[in-house]
Amino acid sequence: MQQKPTYEIDGSRFSTLEGFYDEISRVIIPGAEWGRNLDAFNDILRGGLGTPEGGFVLRWNNSALSRARLSYTETARQLELSLKRCHPANREHAAQALNDAKQGKGSTVFDWLVEIIGVHAAGGREAEDEVNLVLA
Repeated sequence: MQQKPTYEIDGSRFSTLEGFYDEISRVIIPGAEWGRNLDAFNDILRGGLGTPEGGFVLRWNNSALSRARLSYTETARQLELSLKRCHPANREHAAQALNDAKQGKGSTVFDWLVEIIGVHAAGGREAEDEVNLVLA
């Protein structure tokens, strides 16, 4: 069995979701154009866009630092941005999520990213993508 390629991102290189996207662009899909949003990140993990067939290992170095940097302050910032552009039917939900984040409740940006990656890992809904996350 062939060993999967490993991509290493460094949590010390970013402190925002946009910075995470920059790191993904730099490490996993250099030179590729992509949507730079959570849905597009999910698509990258499905394969194609320069990612290898047969899956890969994503090693997230300094993940504890990322957990701290991508916590409730960054989550509230992202939700404020989302609230400005979301469909009117979703505003109430977005406002509640923002309120929760400001109170230190609910999922954080870090949690969102780990959850998205988990969808493509063993036991996830799209486990056939064979993406393994290592938090280091």
